[in-house]
Amino acid sequence: MARMSADERRESVVRAALHEFSLGGYYGTSTEAIAQRVGVSQPYLFRLFPSKRAIFLAAAGRCLEHTRKAFADASDGVHGEEAVRAIANAYTRLITEEPEMLRMQLQMYVTVAAAEAAGDQELGELVRAGWMELWDTVHLPLGADTDATTTFMAQGMLITNLAAMGFPPGHRVWEGLYPSARAEGRLRK
Repeated sequence: MARMSADERRESVVRAALHEFSLGGYYGTSTEAIAQRVGVSQPYLFRLFPSKRAIFLAAAGRCLEHTRKAFADASDGVHGEEAVRAIANAYTRLITEEPEMLRMQLQMYVTVAAAEAAGDQELGELVRAGWMELWDTVHLPLGADTDATTTFMAQGMLITNLAAMGFPPGHRVWEGLYPSARAEGRLRK
């Protein structure tokens, strides 16, 4: 079996970190847990990344990029209401088939709020830039209509929170959402 290159090992650290941070958040996740998941020592982990913060930033960036790509792929060649349905369905699939993406989004927002309360702006800048890339990815397929984009993104944030709280498919809280975003039968308990 060939040894992994540093880039391959770095990639495995980002995947493991995304999983671990999605469960425990920034403050509740140890770098030891990430190193164990990857199968490396903690000192080796810090040869790949200079700090826990750098690992979290890489995992957060991966989550945002993965979500943006799902939106872009879904909206490729479609516009208006067709784009709304396609992107809503893609997002619902993403958070149900890869629940660590749902959890990581929520962990990012909590970590940004805590970091900024402590005077640290860097993490918030990264997450806001990634969120604006999501916005821009949705904005053009929705006809560059700011109101439509705002409504769509607001409903996406509501879906994120309802799914995280475990509201089952068919619950009345889903009724006011875009029909394609209602997650009928797709959300796991």
